[in-house]
Amino acid sequence: MSMRSTQRLATLVVLASAAFAASAQGPGLGIPIREADVAAWDITVFPSGANLPSGRGTAAEGAVIYAQQCAACHGVNGEGGLAAPVVGGDPLTNGIDTPKRIKNFWASATTLFDFTRRQMPLYTPRTLTDDQVYALTAYLLAINDIIDEDTVMNAETLMQVQMPNRNGFKPRFPAMMP
Repeated sequence: MSMRSTQRLATLVVLASAAFAASAQGPGLGIPIREADVAAWDITVFPSGANLPSGRGTAAEGAVIYAQQCAACHGVNGEGGLAAPVVGGDPLTNGIDTPKRIKNFWASATTLFDFTRRQMPLYTPRTLTDDQVYALTAYLLAINDIIDEDTVMNAETLMQVQMPNRNGFKPRFPAMMP
């Protein structure tokens, strides 16, 4: 082997070693995420009620919030418009063709709370307070005749709600079910 080939081989070995060492440490981009940053987004509420926040709300309070924040998309009476209806729904007797609604599809009231809290209103998600989400949840459940209008919704009463389709699913994680 010539001197020049030996130098090239040695250079390649050194560069490969340096590249391997650098890749083991990562590319050096960004900063490590802090636990507090993760906690701000770790808000999933499970069917078991895990992670339900404190707070409370009534259907009457929710009606006011719905009129201000939701009616433009979901309709004044929940009948739908730009977005899906939030009331009604035929029984799920003809399978996939039946439009899915809160009353005929959702198995857990905590899922309604979680979805509303995380995704609504459409253009400003996560702007509702926990009290507002409890109130909206109470309103949506009341207009679907699932709870009485007088029910105060909170972490305890939300867990007592019996959704009409609660037995319509085979849970992937049964331990997370109430």
